[in-house]
Amino acid sequence: MAAAVVRGGPAGWWRWPRRVAAMVCSRAMASKTPVGFIGLGNMGNPMAKNLLKHGYPVIAYDVFPEACKEFQDLGAQVTDSPADVAERADRIITMLPSSPNAKEVYTGANGILKKVKKGSLLIDSSTIDPAVSKELAKAVEKMGAVFMDAPVSGGAGAAQAGNLTFMVGGVEQEFDAAKELLTCMGSNVVYCGEVGTGQAAKICNNMLLAISMIGTAEAMNLGIRLGLDPKLLAKILNMSSGRCWSSDTYNPVPGVMEGVPSANNYQGGFGTTLMAKDLGLAQISATNTMTPVPLGSQAHQIYRMMCAKGYALKDFSAVFQFLREEETL
Repeated sequence: MAAAVVRGGPAGWWRWPRRVAAMVCSRAMASKTPVGFIGLGNMGNPMAKNLLKHGYPVIAYDVFPEACKEFQDLGAQVTDSPADVAERADRIITMLPSSPNAKEVYTGANGILKKVKKGSLLIDSSTIDPAVSKELAKAVEKMGAVFMDAPVSGGAGAAQAGNLTFMVGGVEQEFDAAKELLTCMGSNVVYCGEVGTGQAAKICNNMLLAISMIGTAEAMNLGIRLGLDPKLLAKILNMSSGRCWSSDTYNPVPGVMEGVPSANNYQGGFGTTLMAKDLGLAQISATNTMTPVPLGSQAHQIYRMMCAKGYALKDFSAVFQFLREEETL
């Protein structure tokens, strides 16, 4: 079999030995062999549970041992480190909070690369800097394994329902092998291109989401102060050209919709801290590519202010409440 090469990188950068390519093909046809899962937080927990529901034995690790207890009760194997996961599984999914966490899990003293098997498939669903994804991919490739970035969109509710969207970057020949696992956790699995493009798609989406949420919150706040009933205003927006996901599916005004964080004091959902982090990643990428993102920059500043003023743990739609309280913003 010819060696696989990813388009767009430096010559030879992603050239795979024939023995690794052969292992890739055999793994793509693998049945439900054990899958490693590292990071059992708000997103990782339901994702790993969906793998179990689909019949995959899970080998789990989280830096907080209490997060693993539930999985032990469900029949998963629990390990003491990412390296131990890599020793027992040749397909591993990671779901981690930040770039430094991802680096530690992959390249740290007890990281995956200490015991990774040649030909292993490593899928990172964290939202991190695209440059870090590329850095990790190079380190993984040196060990004869395969790295793909596959960040998600949809939030905790979609993770529980198995309806996430995965944006996948990496060797195209690996996509089917990755998709086999990702479709257990998501309803949309989209190949984006070389390593890092999944992350690029995710941060662009979240920058737009933040901007649209702030816009929805501003419009709703203004309309309410002008005497409009919030439910009526939302109905009008959602049958007009201002309609967006933030207005019709995730409205930020308490009492307008049921089953969203604004109906529960902004608990659950996608945290303000995480939105600020993702907007920071967008800012870094915009700087690196000399791309003007004035609204993205303003959104970043607003979410950073929210974190500093007690909103860090609330859902990002709490920007409505923040704006109501910030008369002089």
